[in-house]
Amino acid sequence: MDKDVSHILVAGGGTGGHLFPALAIADEIMKLQPDAVFLFLGTKGKIEARVVPQRGYAFRAIWISGFHRRLTLDNLLFPLKVLVSLVQSFFVIRQFRPDVVVGTGGYVCGPVLFVASILKIPTVIHESNSYPGVTTRMLARRATKIFIAFDDAKRWLKRTDHLTLIGTPTRETLGTVSQSVSREFFQLEPEKKTLLVFGGSLGAASINSAVLEALDDLLDAGVQLIWQTGQGDFERVRAAIGARSIGWLGAFIDSMEYAFGAADLVVCRSGATTLAELTRVGKPAIIIPYPRAAGDHQTHNARSLADAGAAVMIADHNARHELKSVALTLLNDPERLENMSRMSARLGKPNAGRAIATTILEMIR
Repeated sequence: MDKDVSHILVAGGGTGGHLFPALAIADEIMKLQPDAVFLFLGTKGKIEARVVPQRGYAFRAIWISGFHRRLTLDNLLFPLKVLVSLVQSFFVIRQFRPDVVVGTGGYVCGPVLFVASILKIPTVIHESNSYPGVTTRMLARRATKIFIAFDDAKRWLKRTDHLTLIGTPTRETLGTVSQSVSREFFQLEPEKKTLLVFGGSLGAASINSAVLEALDDLLDAGVQLIWQTGQGDFERVRAAIGARSIGWLGAFIDSMEYAFGAADLVVCRSGATTLAELTRVGKPAIIIPYPRAAGDHQTHNARSLADAGAAVMIADHNARHELKSVALTLLNDPERLENMSRMSARLGKPNAGRAIATTILEMIR
């Protein structure tokens, strides 16, 4: 293996919130050092197994999963999965010989970064959420460098001497496509008000139900939708819509730059990556936080945008009753949408990925 070039091992996946910041960091490193060699580690059957190869990066799977709060077969297998994933990580690291190992949160990072730290390989963690996940909290003392997106994350991490507040890296393609081209991409009518609905990479059933409740009134008002349901809820939503023409419906959106480009207003959860992307493109939003997020961090995330005037926050349990009126009120008020858009863009940190990439390459040098 040629060790004259940088070798970077990346662990992150399970959801788009963990994967897309990792890809954004890799893309920025490739712009600075085009001959860098990457290997992504993730799990089979999750978003990373499909998206990483599509983006041109090498991918290998390890056997690991999260720990559920209820009794499941996965929980019974969890100790065995941890042991196997540690062994797998060891052999991957010995074979690939990375100069640095980068983790972006989630259970995939645990065994990979732990083994790397034991082998004295520099490790970097990026934590997107205001309430760090259990993996980040466990690895914080062992990491060489930690980047955080929210200042509140500091109080949950034991060491602060290697922490940097930097924001969440986002895809460089965001904000690069015009509204007309974006609406043509989704085969939408060019002049209609357009509502983008998504609940993260896995979808959100409660948001889908709230939109179904409001759908007739939205369509009667001349609104068209780009609606990502998530794979698990797609058939239910499609059956409920029936023969009505809504715009575009799908389980997953691969090209979010076109979705954001087409939208006048966004309805979404408030995961850190979602909000980082919203503020990068400066889109007004109705944010419905996931109510069972650890430490209720999604509500905290959402409030930061709502307090700045960039979004309207609706509690998940109120979504079916409030979404219709809030969405129609906003869509019929172009001046307010423009103000929200401007405030959203002020919160964006489009250079986070470049700053992290630069630091990683400096660590290697």
